[in-house]
Amino acid sequence: MAKKEKVKVGDKFEMKQFVDKYRPIYYAGASGDFNLIHIDPEFGKSVGLGGNILQGLCTMAYSAHLFTDWANDPAKLKRLKVRFKRPVRPEDDVTIIAEVASLEGDSAVLSLVAKNQKGEEVLTNSEATVELEK
Repeated sequence: MAKKEKVKVGDKFEMKQFVDKYRPIYYAGASGDFNLIHIDPEFGKSVGLGGNILQGLCTMAYSAHLFTDWANDPAKLKRLKVRFKRPVRPEDDVTIIAEVASLEGDSAVLSLVAKNQKGEEVLTNSEATVELEK
């Protein structure tokens, strides 16, 4: 899909991801991040988070998935930088929106923002570089 001759500055695409209540536990098992703020809602409340929160790197992985799907090849994602603005919670609906910011040689530089169902940004000032198909 990300063919060099078809990609233009300003092109936008997005992905929606529902975070089920077990996602922090699944991600803890895969990543080894068993911090109680992620897997124990009561602990999350006790430290002022209002409940447990999703691991930030899981949110980042969702954005990586958007780019690797767009490029049709995981190896085409060359760089990914995100800034975490607020936590993602179980049962949030996250929308990840990407826009082609510039074309540089055989690559596209894309800006990225992710928002929860309330329209609050969870990722901001983020970007990726994706190699384009020739």
